[in-house]
Amino acid sequence: MANQLKPNQKGKLSVLQKALKATIKGTILYVAYFVLSQFLSPLSEYVPGFQQIIETFVTVYIILIIIAELTSGSILQHFFNAAKALFIVAYIAASLGTGTFNLTMGTLSFAVNIQVFLIIAMMLGLVGLAKSVMQTINYLNEKAELALGEVPAYT
Repeated sequence: MANQLKPNQKGKLSVLQKALKATIKGTILYVAYFVLSQFLSPLSEYVPGFQQIIETFVTVYIILIIIAELTSGSILQHFFNAAKALFIVAYIAASLGTGTFNLTMGTLSFAVNIQVFLIIAMMLGLVGLAKSVMQTINYLNEKAELALGEVPAYT
């Protein structure tokens, strides 16, 4: 069926498939956020602005996922994947600051230090950035090979 379509119809079908895939990914991520937010809502009582921090992060992340999916098959996909990884690192650094919080519950005051978790999360973001850079290099390598034609194998 797909082989019998005209080139214009194949392009439209490809765009529709990308849009459907992006919509499904965005919906799944939003549903996961919605379910997890029910469990994290009591935490916003102790950490002011926690719910807004999470909502902003999820909104921008879903937008970047949708844009990256819509631009799949092009160099822009890799650009948005790198932007997604950099966003994670920057947003964690900006929202959590030094990683030390003071919580007060009644007459008790606690100092919470989450610097280790902050460092781990930022390192995972940097691993995502490295993955995106490697995928970009691979994409450009494949495009260069196609432009040159088949390169003879060396024996």
